Formats: sequence, C-alpha cells, structure tokens
Amino acid sequence: MARKKDADRSVREKPAYQPGTEAEGPTRAVVIVPVLTRQPRGDEDTNRPRLTRSAEARHDEAVGLAQAINLDPIHTAVVTVNDPRPATLLGSGKVAEFAEIVKEGRAELVIVDHPLTPVQQRNLEKELNAKVLDRTGLILEIFGERARTKEGTLQVDLAHLNYQKGRLVRSWTHLERQRGGAGFLGGPGETQIESDRRVLQDKINKLKHELETVRRTRDLHRAKRKKVPFPVVAIVGYTNAGKSTLFNRLTGAGVLAEDMLFATLDPTLRRVRLPHGTPVILSDTVGFISDLPTHLIAAFRATLEEVVEADLVIHLRDISDPDTAAQAEDVERILADLGVDAGDSRRVIEVWNKIDRLDEGNRERLLADGIDGRKAPPIAISAATGEGIDVLKGIIETRVSGELETLTVTLKPDQLGFVDWLYRNGDVVSRTDNEDGGITVSLKATQTAHEEIEARLHRKNNG
Repeated sequence: MARKKDADRSVREKPAYQPGTEAEGPTRAVVIVPVLTRQPRGDEDTNRPRLTRSAEARHDEAVGLAQAINLDPIHTAVVTVNDPRPATLLGSGKVAEFAEIVKEGRAELVIVDHPLTPVQQRNLEKELNAKVLDRTGLILEIFGERARTKEGTLQVDLAHLNYQKGRLVRSWTHLERQRGGAGFLGGPGETQIESDRRVLQDKINKLKHELETVRRTRDLHRAKRKKVPFPVVAIVGYTNAGKSTLFNRLTGAGVLAEDMLFATLDPTLRRVRLPHGTPVILSDTVGFISDLPTHLIAAFRATLEEVVEADLVIHLRDISDPDTAAQAEDVERILADLGVDAGDSRRVIEVWNKIDRLDEGNRERLLADGIDGRKAPPIAISAATGEGIDVLKGIIETRVSGELETLTVTLKPDQLGFVDWLYRNGDVVSRTDNEDGGITVSLKATQTAHEEIEARLHRKNNG
C-alpha cells in the first residue's frame, strides 16, 4: 500500500469531541514524530554508523507505543526539524499549530517521539497546555504498566526514579531556598530542589539494594542450574518480533503473545526437551527497541544477564517488516553493550520469523539471495503457523549438544533399566535381543548423549 509522503500529516481524524467522554474511553493524545535533518552535536558516532530509519516506520512505531498503553492518538504528525530549538525542539510556528490541535481535540497528552531535555519538556507543556511525554518517558510508562513480578516492578521503579531525577527543574514556586536552623539564627539551608533530589536518591539507593538481593538470588539459581548443567537458550529480538509466540511454540507455555509492542515484560524460563532428548532451559526476554533508554538498560541488567550467561542466543527478526535491517542493527548494538557478539555464529543464531507474511515471490527471493547483504540464515520460520520449527529445534540441539552420531550399545540383563533412557534421548534404529537376556541397540544420538551413555555404562560396570 502506498504511503503518503507529506512530512506533516494527520493519520486519523476523530469525530467532534463530546464532553464527558474522557472517563469512558482511552486518553486522547497527539503524537509528534520529529525527524531531524542533522544530528545534534555529540550524537555522531563515526565508528558505528547507523542505518537511517524511515520516517514512516518511526511514525508507525510511535503510534504503536502510544496504543500499547491504551492511548487514543486523535492526531499524529511527522515533522521535519531543520534547526532544533534548545527551548522547545520544534519551531514556534509548529508549537502554535500543535497547541491549536490540542485545544480543538481536547487532547490530554502529547507524545514527542524524541528525547526531550527537562527544559524542553517544561516549555512544551506550558505552550501546549497539556502533559508532554518524550520517547523515554513513554517507554517507561509502558514498562510500568507491563511489569508483573516483584523484580520487574523494582526494575521499572528504579528506571523511573533515575529519569525523574534529571527532570527536577525550577517550575514550581515552592522551590525557593529553605532556611536552616531555628528562627532567624540559621543560615541558608538546602533548596527545595536539592531536598527533592536527596529524597529521590534515597529511594534509588533503596531500590538498588533490593535489586542487588534479586541479582544474588538469580546468581544462586544460575549456579544450581550449572550443577545440573542444562544449556540455556535465550530468545532476543526487537519488540513485537514474535519472541513470545516462538517461546510458546517451543515450550507449550501460555506466555502472553499479542500483536502489540512490549506485550510481555518479565522474563520467563521453561525447560524444554529437544527432539533427540536434549534438555535445555529456554528464556524469553524483554523486547529491544531503538534508542532504548539507558535507564532501562541499567535497571534491567539483572534480567539481561540471562542473555549474557546463555549458552546459545536466538536473534529473532521479523523479516516481513520493511524496517527489519534497522531493527536488527538496534538489537546487535544492545547485545554488544551487554558483551555479546552478534557475529559469533557459534553462539548466536539469526532466525527470520513471520515468513508466512511474505508472498511466494518475495519469499523465494529472500531465501535465495538474503537481505541487506546478508545471506539467508540457517532457518526461516513462522512461529505462528509452526513452519520451520522442527528444523529450528534440530539446529538448536546440534549447537548445544553436537552433531548426531550413530552408535551401538550392548546392554547386559542387569542394565535393561537403561533402555527407557536410550529411547528418550536418541533415535533407536534397531534393537536385537541377545541369548544372554541382554539387548543390542543401534541408535542416533548427540555427542552429549553419547558421552552420557558411556558415563552411565561405566558407572554401572564399575558399580
């Protein structure tokens, strides 16, 4: 479908505002997507050039983020910004234009899909006469609504407080200097803004202490898993790439999987037995997104350690998304920040999801030629329909347990209790009953299973 090329456009115009409807439906919001024609000073990164994300893709993502917390975008616009204003980011003419849109539509909230300084946010709120949230604030709101576990709530609260700490600006009359001591004898005390910062810092320190306890608990659980060494496979990817759908397909779990940005937040771990019997721990992690706030990366480091410690990482891409290349780059950048090399094919598998959404021609071309200079990965799948899932399981098992080997095992009569294990952990090709009451089994098994068989038989023979 052809998209409009206008820099400024309203995507959905609502009927005339009806008094009293705010409480009955979602919050009315205006979504603004500024597109800067040049990077602000200090944002250039010559060592890590970034792919240019299309304005349409940024617009659609911003609207999706707003709808993820039940906002109703009554007006959305992509705005080209040639000269970012220190006071408001946007030019005075655009600010006045949006102020009129907010007034006419009775919007209660304005989303600006770009980082705003505290001064810019305050000035825009005055000019627009509405609450203003920048991209970071919006993502924090979504995470705050999605958090379900105690750990997730702590992490979001910590990120919120760090964000708020930088937003304390002199915008209220009560921020005058307080006097210290009693009566008129005390000298100047701390300002109210300093007091507020101190209170916030105290809360931050308390949350960090609680999260440190969570981290130690997670380390203990990880140490226990290593004593019974099940390989850990972590699924990562851009938000809405289909991670939870794939997780459910592989594990049979009931993790929430909706066509919504950040539908799930808290990580989930499940044990899965692969086709040839290899047990693994599968981890579904929080989705990544472009310009993920540093507050969130820092707060969620305890959770993201599951990715760092994973034996195998599945980088899941929504290959049907026109912006898939930029999304993949964003994920790879965050992985690099975590110390995971996305280019290490021994540890990271790039899986292309939603292949069912492509027409036959594009699908054949994609699998034959790859995309953006990358050849097709080991597997392209559809987590929704199940296409390619068996092949993916086989690749996972090969990566964590080695290639399949054909071996012959002869069991004595007193070892027949081991037969069930062989059937569960390998593909039995043939079975022969021996005259002494034992059996000979020919089977295909992974290298790990082969080593386990030899170890078990050795213990039995020497027991």
